[in-house]
Amino acid sequence: MNFAALEQASKARHLTVLGGFHPETTDNTPEGCKTLALLGPDEPVFWPAFTRAPEWQDGAPDPMDRWSTRVITDLAAGLNAQPLYPFGGAPFQPFYSWALRTGRIHASPVQFLVHDQAGLFVSFRGALALFDHIELPPAPPPPCARCISQPCRTACQSGALTPAGYDVPLCKSFLGTPEGAENLATGCNVRRACPVSQKFGRLPAQSAYHMRQFKGA
Repeated sequence: MNFAALEQASKARHLTVLGGFHPETTDNTPEGCKTLALLGPDEPVFWPAFTRAPEWQDGAPDPMDRWSTRVITDLAAGLNAQPLYPFGGAPFQPFYSWALRTGRIHASPVQFLVHDQAGLFVSFRGALALFDHIELPPAPPPPCARCISQPCRTACQSGALTPAGYDVPLCKSFLGTPEGAENLATGCNVRRACPVSQKFGRLPAQSAYHMRQFKGA
């Protein structure tokens, strides 16, 4: 098993390896894990594939989490790996700290995670604890370091998300107003303002789904 084979197996399931690292004792990974790989949607092919899946079409709750569980469990079985998920209830896996360990995902000026290719649209469907040491590609420089304007700092129309913090109730309330309709339909304005996000292939329909889930009833 090498990184190219891992990426190929992931892409065959409409996922991609967002980054990985070789755990130390303080990383809270499964015993014996020698490589931890974070998985996210392979854009833009992910959303059309997901909406054809039985989990999307059966009308039951949590279709994306159920899809992720089925697909990543199958992927892990073929790689002799242990699947891990950012959902499912406490105790939650430390995906935020794992992401920072990859060197490809960083804390943005507004503290949301930012990825070298996905920008502020980075999201995790799961992770693989691999029991082989896999050589990982070198990480590129942090994208925010070369982003002169850093539009994420001022893009939030409600003022809920700034470098000073994140007011979640205000954000959800704003999405229910006429002024928040664009964000609800196409995704968070802060995430969309990121220059790296703008080059990413995430479809607006996927962002709209996540925003509706976030807003709730």
